[in-house]
Amino acid sequence: MSGFQLRVSTNAAAVSYRPGAMIHRFILFLPLLLVACQSPQTPDTRRHSSGPWNLADLQRAPKITWGEKSGSVQELYYQGEPFQQKATRVFAYLGRPTKGDGPFPAVVLVHGGGGKAFKDWAEHWARRGYVALAMDLSGNGPNGRLPDGAPDQSDDVKFRNFTASDIPDMWTYHAVANIIRGHSLLASLPDVDPSRVAITGISWGGYLTCIVAGLDHRFKAAVPVYGCGFLGENSVWKDGSFARMTPEARELWLETFDPAQYLGGTRCPILFLNGTHDFAYPLDSHQKSYRLVRPDLRHVSIVMKLPHGHIWTFPEVDQFIDRTVAKQPFPKIGPLKIHGQTITATSTAPLQSATLNYTTNTGPWQKREWTTIPATITNKTISAQIPSTAPLTYFLSATTADNLRISSEYAAR
Repeated sequence: MSGFQLRVSTNAAAVSYRPGAMIHRFILFLPLLLVACQSPQTPDTRRHSSGPWNLADLQRAPKITWGEKSGSVQELYYQGEPFQQKATRVFAYLGRPTKGDGPFPAVVLVHGGGGKAFKDWAEHWARRGYVALAMDLSGNGPNGRLPDGAPDQSDDVKFRNFTASDIPDMWTYHAVANIIRGHSLLASLPDVDPSRVAITGISWGGYLTCIVAGLDHRFKAAVPVYGCGFLGENSVWKDGSFARMTPEARELWLETFDPAQYLGGTRCPILFLNGTHDFAYPLDSHQKSYRLVRPDLRHVSIVMKLPHGHIWTFPEVDQFIDRTVAKQPFPKIGPLKIHGQTITATSTAPLQSATLNYTTNTGPWQKREWTTIPATITNKTISAQIPSTAPLTYFLSATTADNLRISSEYAAR
C-alpha cells in the first residue's frame, strides 16, 4: 500500500485524496498487520462499502426506450452514466418466458471481454422461466458503436493512466453502474418478482459480478464464472497492462476497481466457478477472492481444464441460480481434513463419483500438470490418499447424483 488513502462517497463527484502523512501511513499499515494474523477462512470486510458509485441513484429504475421484438426477446435502450459529461444509452436484450404466469424470477447477464449483449443468452434464460436482461457494456448497439455509448472495453481503455478526477469516465465505473441500473430496470417490470433476481457474468463479466455482488444487496444469488479479484497480485494483466501503467494509476485502479475491495460486502449466496488452467484468473487470486465472502454464503466449483469462453450452458450456473432464488440448498463440499496422508471432506448431497486432483508443479497455474485419481465415497464423505511429495497442491472434486460438479477449495504444502 502507498502512503495515501482513497476517500470516496456515494456521489461520484466527491472523489479526493488525503496526503500521505506518517500518521495516515500507520493507519493504513495497521489493517495489514491484522490481516496477517487472520485465519484464511475468515472474510476480510475492511474494504470500500460503495466505492465511487451513487448506489441510491443507480437503484432507481431508468427510462426505457423499447425496440424491435423477436420471439421471446425484445430490444431496448436505457439511461447510462454520463461519459465525458455527455449522456449515454445502454443497449440490451430483454428475454421473457412465453409460458406460465408471472411475476417471474429474473437474471442479469454480464458478458466478458470481446463480448456483447447476447440475444441467445437472454433466450436461454427465458426458456428456463426467467426474465433476463443481457446488456452491452462496450458502448455498442445491435449494429455497432452507439454515438452516445459508454466507454469501449479494450485493455487500452480499461487500464489507461488516470487520476481520481477521471474515475467517472473509466470503463469499470460505467460497467458496474450499468449493471446495477439494469437490475433496477428488471425489478421495476410488472412481470418480475424483485425478490428473486440473480446475476451471473463470464470472464470480465465474472470480474464485474464480483464487484456488483458486494455492492448491490438486492441480488439473491450471484455466479462469477472465471472472474475474480487480486488482479494486481496475479493475473494475465499483471505483467502487461498493469506494468505499463504509472505506479500511481495502477494503485488507484486497484483501490477503486479491483473486486477484492468489494467482495467482503457480499450478502447473497455466491458460486465461484473456475478451471484449473484458466489463462486469466489463476487459482491463487481466485481463492483469495472467494475467501473474502462469508463461508456460509460461498460455494466453490473448480473444474479440471474448464474451457474459457462465452459459455452459458454450464449446468452448475443454472442450477445454483434456480435453487438459490427458490431458497433451496445447493450442494457443496466442506473443508478438507487431513490425517497423515489421508484427506477427507464431506458433501452436503449424495455423490455418484469423486476424485483427488493434485500437482507437484509450481510456477504459472495454467502451465501446471495435474494428476487425477479416483477417491472413495462413504455415504457423503470423500477420502483419498495424498502423495508424500512436496511441494503439493490438491483438492477434491465430485459429481453429485444429479450431475453437478462441485469441489473443495485447494490446499497446498
